[in-house]
Amino acid sequence: MEKLFENLNDDQKKAVETIDGPLLILAGAGSGKTTTIVSRLAYLIDHVGIPASNTLTLTFTNKAAKEMRERALSLIHSDTYPPLLCTFHKFGLLFLKFHIHRLGRKNNFVVIDTDDKKKILKKLNSELPMPLLAGEISRYKNSLLSPDEAYRQAEFFNYQQIAKVYEEYEKYLQENNLVDFDDLLALTYKILDENPDLALETSQKYRYIMVDEYQDTNELQLMLLKKLCSEHKNLCVVGDDDQSIYGWRGAHIRNIIEFDRDFVDAEVIKLQKNYRSTNQILKVANTLINHNRSRLGKELESTRGDGEDVLVLNSSDENEEARKIARHIQKLIEGGVRPSDIAVLYRVNVLSRSLEEGFNRSGINYKLVGGLRFYDRAEIKDLVSYLRVMVNFHDDFSLKRIINKPKRGIGKASVEKIELAAHTSEKSIFEYLESVPHAELEALVKKKNAATLKKFVGDIRFVAESAKNSMYDFIDLLEETFHIKDIYKNTPDEVEKTLNIDEFYGLFRDFVKNNPEAELIEFLNDISLQSDQDEVEGESIFMMSIHAAKGLEFGHVFVVGLEEGFLPIIGEGSDLEEERRLGYVAFTRAKDSLTLSHAASRFYKGRRSELEKSRFFNEAGLCEGSLKVEKSANFKKGDLVRHKIFGAGRVVGVGKSGKEFKLSINFGGTKREILASFVEKL
Repeated sequence: MEKLFENLNDDQKKAVETIDGPLLILAGAGSGKTTTIVSRLAYLIDHVGIPASNTLTLTFTNKAAKEMRERALSLIHSDTYPPLLCTFHKFGLLFLKFHIHRLGRKNNFVVIDTDDKKKILKKLNSELPMPLLAGEISRYKNSLLSPDEAYRQAEFFNYQQIAKVYEEYEKYLQENNLVDFDDLLALTYKILDENPDLALETSQKYRYIMVDEYQDTNELQLMLLKKLCSEHKNLCVVGDDDQSIYGWRGAHIRNIIEFDRDFVDAEVIKLQKNYRSTNQILKVANTLINHNRSRLGKELESTRGDGEDVLVLNSSDENEEARKIARHIQKLIEGGVRPSDIAVLYRVNVLSRSLEEGFNRSGINYKLVGGLRFYDRAEIKDLVSYLRVMVNFHDDFSLKRIINKPKRGIGKASVEKIELAAHTSEKSIFEYLESVPHAELEALVKKKNAATLKKFVGDIRFVAESAKNSMYDFIDLLEETFHIKDIYKNTPDEVEKTLNIDEFYGLFRDFVKNNPEAELIEFLNDISLQSDQDEVEGESIFMMSIHAAKGLEFGHVFVVGLEEGFLPIIGEGSDLEEERRLGYVAFTRAKDSLTLSHAASRFYKGRRSELEKSRFFNEAGLCEGSLKVEKSANFKKGDLVRHKIFGAGRVVGVGKSGKEFKLSINFGGTKREILASFVEKL
């Protein structure tokens, strides 16, 4: 046990040894939270004697889960079954594999990603704006609203249309045995809620639960945790209210701020010793975030001592800014700094354009994190569709994507005829093509095409069967049978596409090598859970949004676009406190040097705009001037709120009323104007 504690400070040791009851570990940036989590898990298993199978540790990204798993296993000496340490969504996936039958569904479902979801929705309704449609359906699911309930709540015609599409989308998913990301948690909660005996059994199984990045949890995740803790109070959450930056996608900062309300008698332990940044960087970050009101309060202390002063770059426009930053980066690299230890961060992605041009001119290699991901590329989507059909012959969505890839002479009209005939026969397309007499198929499509289609479904079944015998040889047989690389022969990007396909085949073989007993569906579900940050690697500088940078650290950080309107984003619907937290997250990514950049003008949305320097320079103590302090609304459109007289409602507008913020709220069809201080978020 001495070895386990030798690298922990007093607060970390206390957090590790506090095992009973609800515990909030308020972990500042760079304070060794991962070390604390994995040490606590090892302490529970190795020194307290808690069976690993009775623990559950949840986080948000595959990358974080992998790192924590490896570090935890290196500390655990007991010859025991590895503890379950995974993302929320992976836990949902595992749970549904065992229990989705309670909803009358089969457990050979396939998880669809965001791109697949949008394609299905576009087919159901191509008129509604896709971001609105996909976002609202996601919100419905995370609020546990059925299509009927969504329709009843719809105030405007557009939202009635969305509720109708939601109903059709749910029907499509169930008919094709598909689940989307939101289902992984929503269906898990539904099963636990409808089966108290199972909820009791699950809570008794996972008696010690830890949650990383608790400030990023949403309402549904909180409700799920309450189910999992229904038979005990042993919930330890780790997070930082000052790094809560995902309000726009449903995360509730109130979950961490009001942890003691949700889980009574909670203990709070603050980790404030920072092992990442110098005094100068932390002073700027601490000074900025102290202007926020909605926080539990802590002050980061550097263990590294003094370093370089924070540098402020003032430029006339974005081109001068790009030249200055490029020169600074070149000096760092010439001085021996590895390019991968340098990052350029921005609040809005549009700011990357001028920087990319500047870096290209200066010969600086860069990786744009958050660009087109590997699994979003067309050639990879084609391969994944082949694999999905191998797993589920009734997946019409995937089958239609590949039915003419490589080209088989099957046009859109032929596909529509086949789909209609299959629907009339109450069969999937694959089932129909496999069972329909040859002569009947020839009546629908050309004779040559009928033979091609029969061969196509026969080949799919043959290759799918081979996966059961040899997963390692499966991928070679797939290419030999379907010649997928031929799709891109004699095209301008043939080399790039072929390299990507080969990369995918290599990834598949590596998966099989590391998981010799795994089935094809496990590979598919594994790649469906990948995230942008899982791809951050390589010897180039990194360019990314502040959101993408969360959880990462770099020796040298440049933050660009520190102007009013860019950082912070201001105006209706913005949350100044969350903008300030974004600034705090950006500043605390830096270990050795931090450079903050401002441009007097930028070319944006088709015209050049004069810009005002960000208030954050003043608030961080970096320059003199009148300090702008506004009472933050901390509310935005779409928020659910409660009024002590009118009850629950949804914010439909945010405005100013003197020094206060005024909210326009829809209370079950009745709109009222209410001052923000008279309502609370749900």
